[in-house]
Amino acid sequence: MSRLLRASILLLLLASCGGGGKFSAPRNLDDACALLRERPEYYRAMQATERRWGIPIHVQMATIHQESKFVGNAKTPHRFVLGIIPMGRQSTAYGYSQALDGTWEEYQRETGNRSARRDRIADATDFMGWYMNGTEQRLGVSKFDARSQYLAYHEGRTGFANGSYNAKSWLVDVADRVGQRSQTYQMQLAACGRL
Repeated sequence: MSRLLRASILLLLLASCGGGGKFSAPRNLDDACALLRERPEYYRAMQATERRWGIPIHVQMATIHQESKFVGNAKTPHRFVLGIIPMGRQSTAYGYSQALDGTWEEYQRETGNRSARRDRIADATDFMGWYMNGTEQRLGVSKFDARSQYLAYHEGRTGFANGSYNAKSWLVDVADRVGQRSQTYQMQLAACGRL
Protein backbone atom coordinates (compact mmCIF):
# COMPACT_ATOMS: atom_id res chain seq x y z
CA MET A 1 0.00 0.00 0.00
CA SER A 2 1.34 3.43 -0.83
CA ARG A 3 2.18 5.89 1.93
CA LEU A 4 -0.44 8.32 0.65
CA LEU A 5 -3.17 5.67 0.71
CA ARG A 6 -2.21 4.56 4.24
CA ALA A 7 -2.16 8.16 5.45
CA SER A 8 -5.57 8.79 3.87
CA ILE A 9 -7.09 5.71 5.50
CA LEU A 10 -5.63 6.66 8.87
CA LEU A 11 -6.95 10.20 8.53
CA LEU A 12 -10.44 8.92 7.66
CA LEU A 13 -10.43 6.55 10.63
CA LEU A 14 -9.36 9.30 13.02
CA ALA A 15 -11.94 11.70 11.62
CA SER A 16 -14.72 9.15 12.03
CA CYS A 17 -13.79 8.46 15.65
CA GLY A 18 -13.33 11.92 17.05
CA GLY A 19 -14.49 15.49 16.95
CA GLY A 20 -18.19 14.80 17.44
CA GLY A 21 -18.19 15.10 21.21
CA LYS A 22 -18.28 18.88 21.34
CA PHE A 23 -21.62 19.14 19.56
CA SER A 24 -23.10 15.67 20.05
CA ALA A 25 -26.42 15.14 21.82
CA PRO A 26 -26.56 13.89 25.41
CA ARG A 27 -27.28 10.18 25.77
CA ASN A 28 -30.75 10.36 27.35
CA LEU A 29 -32.98 13.09 25.94
CA ASP A 30 -36.08 11.77 27.68
CA ASP A 31 -34.79 12.24 31.24
CA ALA A 32 -34.22 15.90 32.12
CA CYS A 33 -32.27 15.05 35.27
CA ALA A 34 -29.94 12.61 33.51
CA LEU A 35 -29.44 15.08 30.68
CA LEU A 36 -28.41 17.86 33.07
CA ARG A 37 -26.19 15.54 35.10
CA GLU A 38 -24.38 14.56 31.91
CA ARG A 39 -24.08 18.17 30.73
CA PRO A 40 -23.86 20.45 33.80
CA GLU A 41 -22.96 23.37 31.54
CA TYR A 42 -26.49 23.13 30.08
CA TYR A 43 -27.98 23.51 33.54
CA ARG A 44 -25.80 26.55 34.32
CA ALA A 45 -26.73 28.16 30.99
CA MET A 46 -30.44 27.56 31.47
CA GLN A 47 -30.36 28.83 35.04
CA ALA A 48 -28.70 32.04 33.83
CA THR A 49 -31.38 32.43 31.15
CA GLU A 50 -34.14 31.82 33.67
CA ARG A 51 -32.66 34.48 35.98
CA ARG A 52 -32.18 37.02 33.19
CA TRP A 53 -35.32 36.49 31.11
CA GLY A 54 -37.68 34.48 33.33
CA ILE A 55 -38.02 31.54 30.93
CA PRO A 56 -38.40 28.30 32.95
CA ILE A 57 -35.73 25.67 32.42
CA HIS A 58 -38.27 23.05 31.34
CA VAL A 59 -39.61 25.37 28.60
CA GLN A 60 -36.07 25.99 27.35
CA MET A 61 -35.29 22.27 27.38
CA ALA A 62 -38.45 21.27 25.52
CA THR A 63 -37.81 23.89 22.85
CA ILE A 64 -34.17 22.92 22.37
CA HIS A 65 -35.19 19.25 22.22
CA GLN A 66 -37.59 20.02 19.38
CA GLU A 67 -35.29 22.38 17.52
CA SER A 68 -31.97 20.52 17.62
CA LYS A 69 -32.20 17.49 19.93
CA PHE A 70 -29.39 19.24 21.86
CA VAL A 71 -26.97 19.02 18.92
CA GLY A 72 -24.88 22.18 19.06
CA ASN A 73 -24.13 22.49 15.36
CA ALA A 74 -27.50 21.31 14.02
CA LYS A 75 -28.44 22.56 10.56
CA THR A 76 -31.56 22.22 8.46
CA PRO A 77 -31.53 19.58 5.72
CA HIS A 78 -30.38 20.36 2.20
CA ARG A 79 -32.81 21.19 -0.57
CA PHE A 80 -32.46 19.22 -3.79
CA VAL A 81 -33.47 19.90 -7.38
CA LEU A 82 -34.63 16.82 -9.27
CA GLY A 83 -34.02 14.88 -6.08
CA ILE A 84 -30.24 14.80 -6.53
CA ILE A 85 -28.73 18.26 -7.08
CA PRO A 86 -28.07 20.02 -3.75
CA MET A 87 -29.31 23.62 -3.70
CA GLY A 88 -28.36 24.78 -0.22
CA ARG A 89 -30.07 24.42 3.12
CA GLN A 90 -33.79 24.79 3.73
CA SER A 91 -33.08 27.84 5.89
CA THR A 92 -30.26 29.61 7.74
CA ALA A 93 -31.31 28.02 11.06
CA TYR A 94 -28.29 26.80 13.00
CA GLY A 95 -27.22 25.59 16.42
CA TYR A 96 -28.99 24.52 19.58
CA SER A 97 -31.77 27.08 19.16
CA GLN A 98 -32.02 26.84 15.35
CA ALA A 99 -31.94 30.64 15.20
CA LEU A 100 -32.12 32.18 11.74
CA ASP A 101 -29.32 34.50 10.62
CA GLY A 102 -31.47 37.64 10.69
CA THR A 103 -33.06 36.97 14.07
CA TRP A 104 -29.65 36.10 15.55
CA GLU A 105 -28.21 39.36 14.27
CA GLU A 106 -31.14 41.26 15.78
CA TYR A 107 -30.46 39.51 19.11
CA GLN A 108 -26.77 40.44 18.92
CA ARG A 109 -27.60 44.09 18.21
CA GLU A 110 -30.28 44.42 20.90
CA THR A 111 -28.29 42.67 23.64
CA GLY A 112 -24.88 43.99 22.63
CA ASN A 113 -23.60 40.41 22.63
CA ARG A 114 -21.73 40.61 19.31
CA SER A 115 -19.53 37.61 20.11
CA ALA A 116 -22.51 35.29 20.74
CA ARG A 117 -22.46 31.99 18.86
CA ARG A 118 -25.40 29.75 18.05
CA ASP A 119 -23.36 26.61 18.76
CA ARG A 120 -22.58 27.71 22.33
CA ILE A 121 -25.27 26.58 24.77
CA ALA A 122 -25.11 29.69 26.99
CA ASP A 123 -25.61 31.98 23.99
CA ALA A 124 -28.33 29.77 22.49
CA THR A 125 -30.38 29.69 25.70
CA ASP A 126 -29.89 33.43 26.19
CA PHE A 127 -31.18 33.97 22.65
CA MET A 128 -34.24 31.84 23.39
CA GLY A 129 -34.85 33.75 26.61
CA TRP A 130 -34.57 37.08 24.78
CA TYR A 131 -36.98 35.92 22.07
CA MET A 132 -39.54 34.37 24.41
CA ASN A 133 -39.43 37.35 26.75
CA GLY A 134 -40.18 39.57 23.75
CA THR A 135 -43.05 37.28 22.81
CA GLU A 136 -44.56 37.72 26.25
CA GLN A 137 -44.09 41.50 26.15
CA ARG A 138 -45.49 41.97 22.65
CA LEU A 139 -48.14 39.25 22.45
CA GLY A 140 -48.92 38.41 26.07
CA VAL A 141 -47.88 34.75 25.73
CA SER A 142 -46.94 33.37 29.14
CA LYS A 143 -43.33 32.31 29.59
CA PHE A 144 -44.66 29.08 31.10
CA ASP A 145 -46.76 28.23 28.01
CA ALA A 146 -44.27 26.10 26.08
CA ARG A 147 -46.78 25.22 23.36
CA SER A 148 -47.68 28.81 22.42
CA GLN A 149 -44.13 30.06 22.92
CA TYR A 150 -42.96 27.36 20.51
CA LEU A 151 -45.55 28.34 17.90
CA ALA A 152 -44.44 31.99 18.12
CA TYR A 153 -40.79 30.88 18.02
CA HIS A 154 -41.36 28.78 14.91
CA GLU A 155 -43.71 31.07 13.00
CA GLY A 156 -42.30 34.39 14.18
CA ARG A 157 -44.35 36.77 16.27
CA THR A 158 -46.25 38.23 13.32
CA GLY A 159 -47.10 34.78 11.98
CA PHE A 160 -48.24 33.67 15.41
CA ALA A 161 -50.36 36.79 15.90
CA ASN A 162 -51.98 36.14 12.49
CA GLY A 163 -52.59 32.47 13.35
CA SER A 164 -50.49 31.16 10.44
CA TYR A 165 -49.97 27.90 12.35
CA ASN A 166 -53.71 27.09 12.05
CA ALA A 167 -53.12 26.07 8.43
CA LYS A 168 -50.31 23.71 9.48
CA SER A 169 -51.75 20.76 11.38
CA TRP A 170 -48.30 19.14 11.51
CA LEU A 171 -46.93 22.20 13.34
CA VAL A 172 -49.81 22.22 15.82
CA ASP A 173 -49.01 18.55 16.54
CA VAL A 174 -45.33 19.43 17.06
CA ALA A 175 -46.26 22.30 19.39
CA ASP A 176 -48.51 19.94 21.37
CA ARG A 177 -45.55 17.58 21.80
CA VAL A 178 -43.34 20.47 22.92
CA GLY A 179 -45.95 21.38 25.53
CA GLN A 180 -46.18 17.79 26.75
CA ARG A 181 -42.40 17.41 26.87
CA SER A 182 -42.15 20.64 28.86
CA GLN A 183 -44.59 19.27 31.43
CA THR A 184 -42.68 15.97 31.61
CA TYR A 185 -39.37 17.78 32.04
CA GLN A 186 -40.92 20.00 34.72
CA MET A 187 -42.06 16.97 36.75
CA GLN A 188 -38.68 15.27 36.33
CA LEU A 189 -36.76 18.38 37.37
CA ALA A 190 -38.97 18.82 40.42
CA ALA A 191 -38.35 15.18 41.40
CA CYS A 192 -34.57 15.58 41.28
CA GLY A 193 -34.53 18.99 42.94
CA ARG A 194 -33.51 21.02 39.88
CA LEU A 195 -36.46 23.43 39.99
